[in-house]
Amino acid sequence: MSTGTKYEPRMREKYRKSVVPALMKRLGYSNIMQVPTLEKIVLNMGVGDAVGDAKLIDEAVMCLREISGQKPVITRSKKAISNFKLRENVPIGCKVTLRGERMWEFFDRLVSITIPRIRDFRGLLRKSFDGFGNYTLGIKEQIVFMEIDRDKVSRITGMDICICTTASSDKEGLALLEEMGMPYRK
Repeated sequence: MSTGTKYEPRMREKYRKSVVPALMKRLGYSNIMQVPTLEKIVLNMGVGDAVGDAKLIDEAVMCLREISGQKPVITRSKKAISNFKLRENVPIGCKVTLRGERMWEFFDRLVSITIPRIRDFRGLLRKSFDGFGNYTLGIKEQIVFMEIDRDKVSRITGMDICICTTASSDKEGLALLEEMGMPYRK
């Protein structure tokens, strides 16, 4: 018999209980609805060498599926570029958009487990905001995620992680991510 309590991700609970009050005080908001929140997280793997070897796309899809728990979408080239031996509509990468509980769970794993596992990590740069409060970071090796089995990976590739927020400025976005535990350089 269920007790009626619904599961809530740990990071969303932290956001509600400690981040919202801290941001209201820090940024001078009078209404809870003014406080920025996470909207979505987009994971993107570009596999430019997939033009010559189609198995690389399958491996990238497998990696993103294990990291996110969601099926990735294969991205295709829009134009033909002869210098890169690229034809139109050829698979060149994959991406996943996380929202809701999966987004909060992924953000929790990213901040508490994955980022500290990056080799020679000294903190994230504060300048990677886009002007609208969204933050993008690049990871050079997908094997820093503990979900990836190193034996199944034939080639180490990087990935981009874009954290989209409802913040209207970089200052608000930085304040939100700092309060949520993103390890920025001092």
